[in-house]
Amino acid sequence: MTDIISSLFLIAGGFFCMVAGIGVIRLNDIYARMHAATKAGTLGLGLVCVAVMIRADSLLHMAEALFVFLFMIASAPVGAHLIGRAVFRTRSPIDPKTKADSDVEDFRTPEA
Repeated sequence: MTDIISSLFLIAGGFFCMVAGIGVIRLNDIYARMHAATKAGTLGLGLVCVAVMIRADSLLHMAEALFVFLFMIASAPVGAHLIGRAVFRTRSPIDPKTKADSDVEDFRTPEA
């Protein structure tokens, strides 16, 4: 029974990782790509880690998978925030369909 449950988690995790990869390739601007990579990638890795924890032979292996998951949960939002902030401040081109606030220029770094 644990084989079936862990297999389902592993397949679902692989699917979400694949969706993240396709999103990084197919989406139009950096903000959408960043969203796909962080959200779907983190969910995919989380599901894979749950599958590993279900099939773990020892408590050490379970703790290792948990540590990997917690590190990803802690680091993915920070990395995405820093990338988004750098893209915003350097005025990277975005998709014309992306909506922006009218006061957005108040937060940009002046060009040197």
